[in-house]
Amino acid sequence: MKTFLISRPDAIGDVVLTLPMCGWLKNQFEGCRVVFLGTTYTEPVVACSEHVDLFINADKLLVLPWEEQVNFLKELQPDVFLHVLPNKHLARLAKAAEVPVRVGTRSRWYHWLTCNKLVSLSRKNSDLHESQLNMLLLTGAGVKVFPALQDMHLFYGFTKIDPLPEWLQQLLVRDNPEQLNIILHPKSRGSGREWSLVHYSKLAKKLHKLGHQVFITGTAKEGEFLREWLQEHSEFVTDMTGRLTLPEFISFARAVDGLVACSTGTLHIAAAVGVHALGIYPPIRPAYPGRWGPVGEKASVLLHPIKCNACSSVPETCICINYVRPEQVIAQIKLWHASVIN
Repeated sequence: MKTFLISRPDAIGDVVLTLPMCGWLKNQFEGCRVVFLGTTYTEPVVACSEHVDLFINADKLLVLPWEEQVNFLKELQPDVFLHVLPNKHLARLAKAAEVPVRVGTRSRWYHWLTCNKLVSLSRKNSDLHESQLNMLLLTGAGVKVFPALQDMHLFYGFTKIDPLPEWLQQLLVRDNPEQLNIILHPKSRGSGREWSLVHYSKLAKKLHKLGHQVFITGTAKEGEFLREWLQEHSEFVTDMTGRLTLPEFISFARAVDGLVACSTGTLHIAAAVGVHALGIYPPIRPAYPGRWGPVGEKASVLLHPIKCNACSSVPETCICINYVRPEQVIAQIKLWHASVIN
């Protein structure tokens, strides 16, 4: 039985878009074992995928003495180590543990010293989506065919999601059969260009007026940042910031009808669990949806297609993302409404 180790100790969105690699490996190598090396923060996300047989916590592994790290990896006996997120220390570790096949990109000088399978892969200038770029690393493991982008969601394997807690179920009770339960996730922990709170305000009020229930999610820190805004909108939204663990958020995201956010991990989670996931994006590389758009059967994006360099150095002042109007989001949500009700 062949064992593949996928290394991506990265943020939530990056990890979600890496998980289809696990499903594709299972598709290409019957009976193989897939190990995922990630962080404490993303472990609950990886745990949702049926295609991952074992999770290794990099935060715990990398604080061990060097020899213990090497021995741990040797005992695991991976046949292939895939450096999806380049990391000099992990590249040295895989070589020291004598993993037979060590796959990295040609663009990292230390991979020339530590990897024995080098893949020509330039993310910066590529027209491919992040999930497709991840897949290309599998060429170093002998994989020659890949799923189309529109089929990528079929390989998430998000079947191991915790049941929704009773207290969250009670929040989702519909007052009428046409009511939708919708998550708005305004912040991104600095990972993406953000739509303005002025637009989120107009959107929340309009959704409330249409009879829908609106939940605002985010970390506790984001909740503090949004505190005044949340208080001003308490009549129109339910504040969920800081109230959900990551497993609870994943369960909650699966139970609602849809989510609106910019390019952030929560958007990718919503796409992976199969609900409507609407991303609001700027038209600039590499932040544009061609590279970082949500991948899912019900995923969609909105952007205003203009050439704009106004925020290239200061993302917080992004202008072009705010050319997307709340009315456009409402129009998209009306399409969700038809699919959910029917």
